[in-house]
Amino acid sequence: MEYFPAPLEKLVEQFASLPGIGGKSAQRLAFHVLSLSDQEAKEFADAILEAKEKVTCCPVCQNLTDGGICSICASAKRDESVICVVADPRDVAAIERAREYMGRYHVLHGVISPMNHVGPDDLQITSLVERVAQGDVREVIMATNPDTEGEATAMYIARLLKPFEVRVTRLAYGIPVGGHLEFADDATLMRALEGRREL
Repeated sequence: MEYFPAPLEKLVEQFASLPGIGGKSAQRLAFHVLSLSDQEAKEFADAILEAKEKVTCCPVCQNLTDGGICSICASAKRDESVICVVADPRDVAAIERAREYMGRYHVLHGVISPMNHVGPDDLQITSLVERVAQGDVREVIMATNPDTEGEATAMYIARLLKPFEVRVTRLAYGIPVGGHLEFADDATLMRALEGRREL
């Protein structure tokens, strides 16, 4: 038996399909959207459509940008000889909050996960190897999450980069094992960057 009109049920289902949103939260969000004025609802919908239309990946680091090269890759203040490899664009934001790292990034858009049918070819690993092969990189910091998939991805990439004689380091374990970068506080991320080690 449906408790709500079909369009509202559909809206609840859409919110419930988002990561981290359960049934009750989905209902709360749907009811909030219904309480918006027509103008506010249109702005909300337009923001979603505009983000989907205009946000793309930087051709250099694969981070999200609104067109062309991202602001980090375009900045002359960033050290292009150091690349911090992360799994997700949210991890870039987390490391940037610490305000300690002044190198560049490379976003993999996931980690190797056989259980989820994600292999190396599904990630932005080839473009990372191509960047390192150009010869301007002296260090690659592996900043994937310290869980099984993150560790496997870091070790796989370290093996791929070995022939280039580039220094490959790993974030120190100031971040709890099984934790995620986006939830780490700034001080923990800073200590993790300072304590990185050779793989």
